[in-house]
Amino acid sequence: MEYTVQLQWDPEAAVWVAASADIIGVVMESGSVDALIERIRYAVPELLELNNQAPAKAICFKIERYERISA
Repeated sequence: MEYTVQLQWDPEAAVWVAASADIIGVVMESGSVDALIERIRYAVPELLELNNQAPAKAICFKIERYERISA
């Protein structure tokens, strides 16, 4: 089974935030995208098991960052 995790930049807190509609309980943050992905990779199998969800064969990371540009 493939699961999707979305990573979005929070400019006010200056951190990346992870959330997933597919995996119950995935809510994490980090100042680094790479560190956040690594944390998620280790947490997902345990969360899936705790929630009686099918094991992950793949995780798709969707990364979004919007920056406001002043004129």
